[in-house]
Amino acid sequence: MLMGFNTGRPPGVTDLPSRGCGTRNASMRQSGSMDRPTVRPAGFALCAVALCLPGSAWAQATEAHADTGDTAWMLISAALVLLMTPGLALFIGGTDHLFLNNMVGTLKGSVPALVFMAFQMKFAIITPALISGAFVERMKFSAYVAFTLLWSTLVYDPVAHWVWADGGWMAALGVLDFAGGTVVHWTAGLSALICALFIGKRVGYGRDKFIPHDLPMTITGAGLLWFGWFGFNAGSALSAGQIAALAFSTTHIAAASAAMAWVVAEWVFRRKPTLLGFVSGLVAGLVAITPAAGFVSPAASLVIGALAGLVCWGAVQLKERRFHYDDSLDAWGVHGVGGMLGALLVGVFSRKALNPGGADGLVAGDPTLIVKQAVGLLAAGTYTAVMTLGILFVLDRLMGLRVHEDEEREGLDATQHGEAAYTS
Repeated sequence: MLMGFNTGRPPGVTDLPSRGCGTRNASMRQSGSMDRPTVRPAGFALCAVALCLPGSAWAQATEAHADTGDTAWMLISAALVLLMTPGLALFIGGTDHLFLNNMVGTLKGSVPALVFMAFQMKFAIITPALISGAFVERMKFSAYVAFTLLWSTLVYDPVAHWVWADGGWMAALGVLDFAGGTVVHWTAGLSALICALFIGKRVGYGRDKFIPHDLPMTITGAGLLWFGWFGFNAGSALSAGQIAALAFSTTHIAAASAAMAWVVAEWVFRRKPTLLGFVSGLVAGLVAITPAAGFVSPAASLVIGALAGLVCWGAVQLKERRFHYDDSLDAWGVHGVGGMLGALLVGVFSRKALNPGGADGLVAGDPTLIVKQAVGLLAAGTYTAVMTLGILFVLDRLMGLRVHEDEEREGLDATQHGEAAYTS
């Protein structure tokens, strides 16, 4: 039903300013250790080249003085974010850095640049996976692989650079995105909606009843997502300090608040609260707090979570009762709508007193941040929509996107991969 249920900044500054580790944007400006903060995925060639590097290349690298505590925290956070990818699966049911050149021995803030790269790569991994929830059971695997590679390169990479890089125009404008509300969830959710509309509905949609085939698996996936999200958000502080603690706390509070709000909405309007609704709201809250986690107070996160649960529930109801498009797992309703809502609420609740790398929002007396956040959403959304449509159009003409109806009825496990998930 929901991507958020069925089916990776400017993060904060450390509490030790002398380390030069501020928000993802701020730290890039304040730290002289690394002039080029953006690391873009290089694909499979990256792994091959890294494995082929001679030992002498590593041995000859200048020894940089990384903060061991911050490095440990970032390594743990990277592992947590990677854990979110199998969690999602269960829940679903600068060229000078090419091949990691000139990165060995350098720092990003107070951590090794290679650790920062590893952390960023986890965001690039999970973002296109979110989109897949919109077209499950319909798309050729070959087309999906091509789409993922093209979308990651042509959509995710540029938007991430605009928002998080030192030279990014959205960063210069003052757009705030702590851990990926705009970069990850808004772009993925919008692309998911476009994919669902472009590819079309599943065979039998609107006539047959599609329900989760394994609710315990969905609950398990949601638990992994909740756990991994602490690395996703708190790790985006890029240091183990006050901002990481703030992001950790706001993430947990918003998730719980949204889960309860979604369940209350179900209970009031449908007379039956559900576990599926609980985990759907949980993910909606995690999505909405992502851009705000290191910029808002715990009290504000409670409000953001509650609003996310209600608004995302409403978006799903609109799909089911009015528009009837086949976004199989509600990637748009949870990730697109939740990411957009969270990005806008940064402009309401952000407080510079909590994070010197952030800015004051409406509650703190400055309404202009809302305008900047809206401009960022509009620009990223327009670019994402145009590029996603272009990628889909080209792939459909070159290789076709959708499987044959007979293959769809038989199941893609069998027709695309020659295997079965279950033997009985």
